[in-house]
Amino acid sequence: MEKVKIVEIKKSIFENNDKQADNLRGELKSRGLYLLNLMSSPGSGKTTTLIQTINLLKDKLRIAVMEADIDSDVDAVKIKEATGIQSIQLHTGGMCHLDAEMTRQGLDSLDTDGTDLVILENVGNLVCPAEFDTGAVRNAMILSVPEGDDKPLKYPLMFSVCDVVIVNKTDVMPYFDFDLEKCREYVRMRNPKAVVIPICARTGEGVDVFASWLLNEVRNWKQ
Repeated sequence: MEKVKIVEIKKSIFENNDKQADNLRGELKSRGLYLLNLMSSPGSGKTTTLIQTINLLKDKLRIAVMEADIDSDVDAVKIKEATGIQSIQLHTGGMCHLDAEMTRQGLDSLDTDGTDLVILENVGNLVCPAEFDTGAVRNAMILSVPEGDDKPLKYPLMFSVCDVVIVNKTDVMPYFDFDLEKCREYVRMRNPKAVVIPICARTGEGVDVFASWLLNEVRNWKQ
């Protein structure tokens, strides 16, 4: 299979990232293009969740993915091979997050003509990515069961900026001291409006719920 495009992203010098992010959202709205920013710790199952979700939605939406990492093109290749959709890799040059201008550079490297949804898989980190508005329409994050149900207490900003929290690896819940109801409670403490969706990306259980949420989001954005 043809190799995926790799885009070297250089951090921009900016005074007001929030303003740039708002401007980008305005441009996306005018184009009818929905951008989802997906965040999590490394190893939480972001890429597997994306593959399952995309395969449920690709017959309903035209989708593209931007994979952000410090190096390598492993995830972008995996997405392209497993789903057949357009996928590019963003190298952050050592940065542990993306900001609005870096996101714009990535979007400019995509062919977005006719695209409905772009998913940005942010750098695996629960701190830095939460601090920078990328210009996305919505923020989502994945919390995997082995990480513990108390993560919302330890990383308040991440959970406060996310519109949806996906609890992944529910198949191993019996083997970990993870209380789903406590997790929901802790998420509500940080963000009462956040949607919590339990899934198992490995088996696909519950992924349809997230896919339905995302499909409705995209359709409402385009109206």
